[in-house]
Amino acid sequence: MNSFAGPIGDASPLISRKAPMIDPFGRAVTYLRVSVTDRCDFRCTYCMAENMSFLPKKDLLTLEELDRLCSAFIAKGVRKIRLTGGEPLVRKNIMYLVRALGAQVKAGLLDELTLTTNGSQLARYAEELYDCGVRRINVSLDTLDPQKFKAITRWGDFDKVMEGIDAALKAGLKIKLNAVALKDFNEHELADMMRFAHQRGMDLTVIETMPMGEIDEDRTDQYLPLSKVRADLEQQFTLTDSPYATGGPARYVEVKETGGRLGFITPMTHNFCESCNRVRLTCTGTLYMCLGQNDAADLRTALRASESDDYLSAAIDEAITRKPKGHDFIIDRTHRKPAVARHMSVTGG
Repeated sequence: MNSFAGPIGDASPLISRKAPMIDPFGRAVTYLRVSVTDRCDFRCTYCMAENMSFLPKKDLLTLEELDRLCSAFIAKGVRKIRLTGGEPLVRKNIMYLVRALGAQVKAGLLDELTLTTNGSQLARYAEELYDCGVRRINVSLDTLDPQKFKAITRWGDFDKVMEGIDAALKAGLKIKLNAVALKDFNEHELADMMRFAHQRGMDLTVIETMPMGEIDEDRTDQYLPLSKVRADLEQQFTLTDSPYATGGPARYVEVKETGGRLGFITPMTHNFCESCNRVRLTCTGTLYMCLGQNDAADLRTALRASESDDYLSAAIDEAITRKPKGHDFIIDRTHRKPAVARHMSVTGG
């Protein structure tokens, strides 16, 4: 991991500018994903080992520091922020950060504040999220079978997640369900999951499993290409490619029979890097310019080096110059080690 080395400025805080950050391949970086904690109240089998070692709490940035970092990115052209984890809603006092960033949306400085959650805490927080300016969330859900749900999450409570989804819809939040496609687990359930989502006005996005972090299972056994998922669904449904986009990597189709949308995220079969507008910030202040690469920038040092944001701004600029063209994910029998050692819960989904 590289750290930016440069003079510590004493000038005034960053002044917002309209021009976005441009990476070496001409892509504007306008989307920041922030992992507010690496902790989670689930232990999903494709994401984590059951006995995880989490970061000491002393290593985490404070919520005030995360707010300052996000504000620095907003001043440099970021228009969308997604809070992730682990499970973001298990972070103590997380609504402080949500409310602070929601104020940036209300002021017109940020187009959208969103959240990815496992749904376990939604019954508690849905109304407050809406009150803070959040209008759209992603809920990770890989099965509608309570027993299979318990098996894949290890610690999850299916009824609690359903209660959370109901509370979020009642509060006025738009929901997109995210399901990781897993061979011999949910491949024959995806049609029913799509119907479940569309009957409730929710979108569904299916995602290929990614080789990140050591887990207790062989990902080769789990991997299900979405080309096969789409072909299987087209036996029952009429899928028409859609220009709809949310700023993320999903490509969407319209489903004639349900009237809803279905998204595909394909890091393995079709790398979506050519249009990547994203960088990822961890709860320790590490910036990953690519989810599937190890190169990173230490923004915590720059953040704490000066009360002025000049040093931090320069560190961000330097990091963007190292954003790579794309990732190199591979899953097969000859590549048994994960493409990157860190778990998804460290970087955020």
